[in-house]
Amino acid sequence: MTHTASPFDADALSRSVPRYTSYPTAPHFSGDFAPETYERWLGELDRDAAVSLYLHIPFCDELCWFCACRTQGSKMYYPVTRYLAQIEAEITRVAELTGGGQTISQMHWGGGSPTVLAPGDIRRLRRHVQEHFPGVESAEFAVEIDPRDMTPDRFEAFADVGLTRASIGVQDFDETVQVAIGRKQGYEMTRDVVAQLRGIGVSGVNIDLLYGLPHQTEDSIGRTIEQVIEIGPDRIAIFGYAHVPWMAKRQKLIDPAVLPGPEQRQAQASLAAAMLVQAGYTAIGIDHFARPGDPLALARDDGTLRRNFQGYTVDTAQAMLAFGASAIGFLPQGYVQNDPATATYQLRIENGGLASRRGCVLSLDDRIRRDAIEEILTQFRLDLDRLTASYGDFTEPLRETAARLLAAAPKGALEPWRGGFRIAGGWRSRTRLIAAEFDAYFQTRPARHSLAV
Repeated sequence: MTHTASPFDADALSRSVPRYTSYPTAPHFSGDFAPETYERWLGELDRDAAVSLYLHIPFCDELCWFCACRTQGSKMYYPVTRYLAQIEAEITRVAELTGGGQTISQMHWGGGSPTVLAPGDIRRLRRHVQEHFPGVESAEFAVEIDPRDMTPDRFEAFADVGLTRASIGVQDFDETVQVAIGRKQGYEMTRDVVAQLRGIGVSGVNIDLLYGLPHQTEDSIGRTIEQVIEIGPDRIAIFGYAHVPWMAKRQKLIDPAVLPGPEQRQAQASLAAAMLVQAGYTAIGIDHFARPGDPLALARDDGTLRRNFQGYTVDTAQAMLAFGASAIGFLPQGYVQNDPATATYQLRIENGGLASRRGCVLSLDDRIRRDAIEEILTQFRLDLDRLTASYGDFTEPLRETAARLLAAAPKGALEPWRGGFRIAGGWRSRTRLIAAEFDAYFQTRPARHSLAV
């Protein structure tokens, strides 16, 4: 590989790099992945394996301009009803192929907004999963909640189905910022929804924030952080806004001239992190914070913290079975993604097959680099002695990369450690850039991603 830029360059934070919720990352999945391959993988899944489930609900009552997720607006409920029939059919088919008897560690409903579902359909979908994967009864059950959707009968439905964790997007409470991103959601509404979730027995509440939004300033994000601290979630994630209008067409409604630059983004991220730590939250990886004693904090300390498509997690499942349009899952053999277009996904399921469209068969080199990148992102370190003990001499290319980084790093940025290195606290904003040096796909065929900060 030819390396003309360093993660330690002055302008490095203005570059785009992956967030590494998988490796290889989704842009490098193959587009001709055969459903028959996925069927074979499902049939080979160990009946005693620990598995997590992800259900993608791609509908929203309103489309927020900042969002880059695979979603669609719907003013009528019929498309949701039809979609539910197909996701249930997919669940049935996958359960037939796997046997359905696996231990389920976690179930996550994402989107879109799963809270667009009618109360009866919330119960129906949860019941259908239970019938086909009985192990889900004792699993953590997390749902992405849009406070604007929540009604008394939806709270009652989620109480009935045993919701244990809610993830709520806030972005920023500043009204000017909210107008610029097409999402009006007040502090009082969010506070009251969290209180009601606690009241129905939800033991874990996550709040997601963004920095780098249009018109956002250190003052506005500081006020939002103060209000979020008052709400008192168990976990807080602070992501950098990814302005990717070539992928998310709705982002063309956001004027790029009013977006903060890299230095402003860095200042906003640093301020938010400092305020949360001062308020007693523990920093987890590059963008999460948790109360001391939270399972995320404990996993960070004992080295079991993981990273997957939902971000940082304590879930150590060997596979994630993903259902719905665009949903990405993984099995021991590799990754698989369903057709991203809702209409095409539904047609393929209606025709009695699976909807897998893209995927990646993991090579030995992929596995080694995946483990290395996950350790960098979760622990700010790379233990190459450990990797060599597992994979032998196949780790030699990673040692060469680590040696090059150590030689290029400014004094105090990296500390040599167990054949690899540790990243010093003042340089952790460059963690994704450092991880990208170990990404064989990105180094040879860079894809378009969000800014490094």
